[in-house]
Amino acid sequence: MKSREKRVVILADASTHMMPTLAREMASRDHDLVLGDARPGLAKDLIKLGAKVEVVPDTADQTREDTIQKLVDRAIEVFGGFDSAFIRTGTHGVGNILETTREDCDMQYQGNFLSVFFALQALLPPLVAQRKGQVVINTSASSRRPRGFAALNCATRAGANALIQASALTVAPYGVTLNGTGTYAMNYPSFLHDIGADSDPRIRKEVETALPMGKLCEPEEAAYFVASLIDGKATYQTAQYFVIDGGWSQM
Repeated sequence: MKSREKRVVILADASTHMMPTLAREMASRDHDLVLGDARPGLAKDLIKLGAKVEVVPDTADQTREDTIQKLVDRAIEVFGGFDSAFIRTGTHGVGNILETTREDCDMQYQGNFLSVFFALQALLPPLVAQRKGQVVINTSASSRRPRGFAALNCATRAGANALIQASALTVAPYGVTLNGTGTYAMNYPSFLHDIGADSDPRIRKEVETALPMGKLCEPEEAAYFVASLIDGKATYQTAQYFVIDGGWSQM
């Protein structure tokens, strides 16, 4: 095992959402990084910030048992291990209980629950062995606000959060913290496309008006919050689920 010069963080799906911003923030907080499917040019930006960076391709499909394990194995191979991780999971899907099919259920279960199970099984044992570490798994704020038109998504996200919190109690005696986050209404291309705002700015305005904060969440706002949970300083906060949704889930 190699001796780590500084803290190492694993970030899965580093191509979109808050992930590129979070990667830059972790590099600025003196971390080396192992990235899954990084956005083009991101690694160069991080190296300029003084970080050592390992990019692991073909890690987008988190329903595969070996996906997050690839990131763990690379961290151990190159850096001698890792200290924290943030994994963004999930599959979008809509449909009420009268409309959905068994195939829909399988897809949502695999994308929203099984992916979390696989991530925890890959990430937690090495951290338990070294008796310290921090993990955050991102699910969705939909788990806090069940909606009939997205029954399976809400249910599988809620199940994933319960698994995260229960697992956190198991690893807490070993000095490992484990928390969940859930985002909604983030200003990034996929969300804008999903709501149709990429082609009609009026839709974005309608969505923003319906949010308590009156605006979409910027990736930087979410990334700075997550960074505080995995940078090695907030080491007593565990078994919690934090929504990053501007108050939407409380409406």
